[in-house]
Amino acid sequence: MLTPPTQIPWKQRLLWSGGWLVAFVWAGVFPLIAAPGPHRIWGACASLGYFCAALAALRPRGRGPSVGFALAGAVAVPLLVLLSGGGAQSEVGVIERSGILTLGQATPYLADPRTVVEVTPYLPGMAVFGLPRAVLGDSGPLPGLLGDARLWCAAAFLGCLWAARRATLRGTDGPREGAGGTLSRDAVGTFVASPVFALPLCVSGVDLPLTGLLFLALVYAAGRRPVAAGLALAAACSLKWTAWPAVAVAVVLLAHRGGTRAAVRGAAVAVAGTVLLVLPSALLSPGPLVQQVFAFPTGRGPWETPAASPLPGRLLADLGPAGWYAAVALLLAGGLTVAVSLVVRPPYDLVSAADRLAVGLCVAFLLAPAGRFGYLALPVALAVLARLVGGARPPAPGLVVRASYPRARPADPVAVTAAWGAR
Repeated sequence: MLTPPTQIPWKQRLLWSGGWLVAFVWAGVFPLIAAPGPHRIWGACASLGYFCAALAALRPRGRGPSVGFALAGAVAVPLLVLLSGGGAQSEVGVIERSGILTLGQATPYLADPRTVVEVTPYLPGMAVFGLPRAVLGDSGPLPGLLGDARLWCAAAFLGCLWAARRATLRGTDGPREGAGGTLSRDAVGTFVASPVFALPLCVSGVDLPLTGLLFLALVYAAGRRPVAAGLALAAACSLKWTAWPAVAVAVVLLAHRGGTRAAVRGAAVAVAGTVLLVLPSALLSPGPLVQQVFAFPTGRGPWETPAASPLPGRLLADLGPAGWYAAVALLLAGGLTVAVSLVVRPPYDLVSAADRLAVGLCVAFLLAPAGRFGYLALPVALAVLARLVGGARPPAPGLVVRASYPRARPADPVAVTAAWGAR
């Protein structure tokens, strides 16, 4: 008996179920360790959702239901619980306070922060996601819900995915000329339900707009749209300075895909847009911006950063001043190596550009004097999203793939006559 085309083969069902079981184990660890309260709540809800998704994936047509179970358990339920109970990482309060400060004094930085929770380690663009709280306040359940910065960070990320999908549907995606790889519904749902996205969304959401904008910039660069890529880069670079290396990757990709003129246009728009968005706050509060945005995250400010995961750069910095300088030297060497790779072997499509940017960000996060494991979700997300859109990678430039086809045989007249007679 032939398997109906709507049914999923058994091997694929096992793979899907196994993936959800891995996520189940990952989420189930959080309630058992000394993790922050929001992380434990997410783990308790998400582990149940992932387990139900693993069971549903074993059914012949269970891919859609399994994604639904995962989305409910890892996103909808924990987010609702955390929003109603006010549970969140400190980054959410920082973003909302920066929006209130920007509305009141046109800059998101306090002149003299007394504690670490009063520090704003983001560039001025991040305050946009705190403006709803500044406008709506928190008096009442509905304003308190709609003003939460996590919702707006998630909306920005999903909006970038929507824009990327439209770009690929119009044939602007570089890796698949004429085919236009797209984000399918199951692919988007699976990614949103995965721990890479669901955990940051529920507990903080701070890196979601950055991820979406960087991915969208690479999609536009692969599609030879320098102005759109430059605008997306400018928006990303106004959120965090960790987005700045993406300008080099996108410009090199534009040069390969659209020529030198496209690369210059994209770079000019990105730099001019970033300056336009950051300069007002830099002029109003230059000292606080340098201290809070650049010195504090690298462990050189007067406040101790909470980003203290035992990564190589952090372990070196804990050895004292010499260790800190050694970590910075290794960080600069790693950045120089990635920069040289852009010249020696420039990225040629969306997947290769996302991979190069992911490698650079991983090097930066691992060797930075202060960092945390959660930062690595950004490069992982870029690499995964590029493959969801780009599909199979084409051969690298200079490589020629020759396919051999079997020579056609003449049809047997007797067999053809018998087949038509059977009909």
